[in-house]
Amino acid sequence: MDSALGRLEAAGFLQIWQHFDKNDKGFIEGKDLDAFFKHMLQKLGMKKEEISEDRIKELKERCASGCDVAAERRLQIQELATLMLPEEENFLLLFRRETPLDNSVEFMRIWRNYDVDSSGYISVNELKGFLQDLFLQHRKSITPEKLEEYTNTMMKMFDKNKDGRLDLNDLARILSLKENFLLKFKMDACSQEDRKRDFEKIFAHYDVSKTGALEGPEVDGFVKDMMELVKPSISGTELDKFRKALMGHCDINRDGKIQKNELALCLGLKLS
Repeated sequence: MDSALGRLEAAGFLQIWQHFDKNDKGFIEGKDLDAFFKHMLQKLGMKKEEISEDRIKELKERCASGCDVAAERRLQIQELATLMLPEEENFLLLFRRETPLDNSVEFMRIWRNYDVDSSGYISVNELKGFLQDLFLQHRKSITPEKLEEYTNTMMKMFDKNKDGRLDLNDLARILSLKENFLLKFKMDACSQEDRKRDFEKIFAHYDVSKTGALEGPEVDGFVKDMMELVKPSISGTELDKFRKALMGHCDINRDGKIQKNELALCLGLKLS
């Protein structure tokens, strides 16, 4: 770790980032990296004459090894924060210590847990509770002041429409949710056998509890991925409306679950 970077804090990093990402795109172009690093090192107290080309080159090489800079010629804010911030300050690393979420079911379990008032959004206070639990989970202590700072910084980084709350897509970015599972399948498969085979794989993916029925966050995860095939950006309230409609249509025996055969019937499939 560069000694200068050891003084970098999350809030300071965000200020430096916003100086370059003025349009709030969430990334900066590769051609701007030299200027970004020079500005960052100056903000950390280094004099212009101390910022050598070798030091800039070293920082760029660190980015190139950690991010796909060459392919897209741009760097995402999360990626750069993870690479640049010292570990004790880099709360974003806590989201990436484990394998990124590969199932919308677990994502929706987290969403339901922290959308305490069922508003369809994560408020500032709900985000604060989420971060506090995260630090406890990783056995890290945090002062109330730092928790407040981290909450505000997270909100500024991920609240794309600046309404003071996070929606489903904002939280998905924070948690590094993997690509929509349903994108792997051709929904217009012609053969009945192909459709049955795909259905079995899809149901097994969302039936995390392996009970033969989807319930709770399993239904949520399925609904989220289904909706996003049509509309990439959905809100929590839109998800709840579609969920209610799906349950009304598919939950034939009214037990609050979607049995495997019930979902098959809804999709026009005969399993036997």
